[in-house]
Amino acid sequence: MSDSPPNRREFLRATGLAAALTGIAGCVQDRAPGTAEPNSTTATDEPTATATAPESTDAPTATETEVEETTEAETTEEEPTESIPPLTADGSSTIYPIANKAASYWNSNVPADDREYWPHAEYGIETDENLADYWAGKNGFEPTGERSTPPYVVNVGLSHSERGVKSVQKGRVDIGNSSAPVAAELPDADQSTLDSFVDHVVAVDGQPIVVSREIYDAGVTKLTGDELKKIYTKEITNWSELGGPDREIQAIARAEGSGTDTAFRANLYGDPEAPIEPDVRKEMNQQVKQLVEQSDNAIAYLALAFVEPDGPVPPVALELDGTTYEYGENLGAKEYPLSRDLHCYTWKDTSKKEAAFLDMVLSEFGQDTFVADNHYLTLPENRRATQRRRLPSRN
Repeated sequence: MSDSPPNRREFLRATGLAAALTGIAGCVQDRAPGTAEPNSTTATDEPTATATAPESTDAPTATETEVEETTEAETTEEEPTESIPPLTADGSSTIYPIANKAASYWNSNVPADDREYWPHAEYGIETDENLADYWAGKNGFEPTGERSTPPYVVNVGLSHSERGVKSVQKGRVDIGNSSAPVAAELPDADQSTLDSFVDHVVAVDGQPIVVSREIYDAGVTKLTGDELKKIYTKEITNWSELGGPDREIQAIARAEGSGTDTAFRANLYGDPEAPIEPDVRKEMNQQVKQLVEQSDNAIAYLALAFVEPDGPVPPVALELDGTTYEYGENLGAKEYPLSRDLHCYTWKDTSKKEAAFLDMVLSEFGQDTFVADNHYLTLPENRRATQRRRLPSRN
């Protein structure tokens, strides 16, 4: 077998990322009410589907294996190595692009000489270890030294924030991904329960407002906060009221229980449970994006990873409290009301298995590769340092 690095298509095929994203594209389901490149992916201070390692096809089948007699000494000479259970995550479709890509890289466990996918030297990391071997080894796990065979596999599920935090609380997964704080997702939880969640902020999303391309091209390129509020409460129902065509507004929202919906209502209306009247709700960002693409009268709120400024999902500028916030300019500003942290929650503690994966995502390499490359805003250096200090001590 050649040791040369795989090309990008081979890499995506091996890690399952291509199949995962293809599956998402066809996953559209209505719910009753009740990706062109952006200009900036850096915070103001500095610069899912399941991803699993592929099964080996080299092992012989039962019919191909000869049964040999062995002596007692031979059978007890070497104890079998107990495999480590997979690290599991589930939740927010906003965080899914980050977590799924990180899992794909982890599960590929490419060697140190693969500079395309493991450019460790560019980040001041001196190592001859494979990618996952290096990060897991910092937390005491034994390296495998084999491509596509990490010390343990990482599986990332795709749902929404409320399911993510509830799943980690109930022990169904190791990491619960949420695009809103757990207190907003579980408003009825007591303080003891909330204190049991360990919050790991991995990125920032400057939540933009998008419209159908036809509406944008007709001249609706900027809205005020008051106009946006009235659209989602049915006080404004036609684009002609906003300088656009005489066309009914189709207001699209995320499903109730999603962190994106919770954050939108909390940040715009001041209440995560504020009543709004969208025409349709969608379970995932991917589905919202697809509906906006297919419509000629839509408006929606999305995560940065799903915006296409030069394509069918253009963002509009938003004027709030006298300041105009524009995509590619200042959506990462702390003052932008729709800016929000993206969270990976663990329960009661953070195991070394969880810490190794999160440490990779929070590293400069991880922020560039998994956060900025998905068009989210990377954490400033001081915030990254704070988050990494919350992880168990590293070797």
